[in-house]
Amino acid sequence: MPKQDIIVCAVDGSDASKTAAKWAANTAVKRGIPLRLVSSYSMPQFLYAEGMVPPQELYEDLEAETLEKIEEAKKVAVDFVPDVDVSHQIEEGSPIDMLLDLSEQCTMIVMGSRGLGGLSGMVMGSVSAAVVSHASCPVVVVREDNHVTEETKYGPVVVGVDGSGVSQKAIENAFKEADARGAELIAVHTWMDMQVQASLAGLSAAQQQWQVVEEEQNALLGHRLAGWQERFPDVKVTKVVTRDRPVRALADASEGAQLLVVGSHGRGGFKGMLLGSTSRALLQAAPCPMMVVRPDELPK
Repeated sequence: MPKQDIIVCAVDGSDASKTAAKWAANTAVKRGIPLRLVSSYSMPQFLYAEGMVPPQELYEDLEAETLEKIEEAKKVAVDFVPDVDVSHQIEEGSPIDMLLDLSEQCTMIVMGSRGLGGLSGMVMGSVSAAVVSHASCPVVVVREDNHVTEETKYGPVVVGVDGSGVSQKAIENAFKEADARGAELIAVHTWMDMQVQASLAGLSAAQQQWQVVEEEQNALLGHRLAGWQERFPDVKVTKVVTRDRPVRALADASEGAQLLVVGSHGRGGFKGMLLGSTSRALLQAAPCPMMVVRPDELPK
């Protein structure tokens, strides 16, 4: 199917997915595009044992339960952003298959996470993890305890910048989100990563030499942002260059933010964003919803 400019929000009845629906509704209105709430249901496998055919009434009950979850999420979304254009979609089958198929057709996937042991929203942790890892569009993870309020509607957008190719995609998406929201963009670059450590191998810890490296990193960050600032001249950009760990630096910068944007496979401090300790820690630590952007060249 052709690509549609639409935001898809996964619904599973949890408080996390309701928070995700609030964030998705606000984003849809600010971007001027529709919101689609989606969910799925599965027939218990034991009912297929020995050739049994589940009764039609059971299908209808499962669909009705799923629709009830959709209606609850819709009420939360509309109460938060009354003028959102919202529709819904319900399917029988795997939520992973449904969301990965939809990711090829939509602008972004938004989904909730209960914040327990990594990504644990959308029925099972494996669902969220699979969608983040393999979706064809950016995926926004909203934790149940993320602050999606009237105040954070107007907060900044934060992006992690490390110089990799996927980091450039993250910057592009962050500028687009900041521009659509009329929000400030905070670009965070930490310089305790692999490439910088190598350049520091022969340096002493003298403050003057640290300052030289910091100036170099500021210049590099400016270079990485320059083309995007020209494309989005209305976006106010604040640059943050710090000698710190990426998780702590990005979490601190994201206080009160609308969105944190990161690439899924960066260099150094951001390497292994999906499966490594940095990924899990940042998904737990970020005080706002987090968008994960994958490189096009990675296999689905």
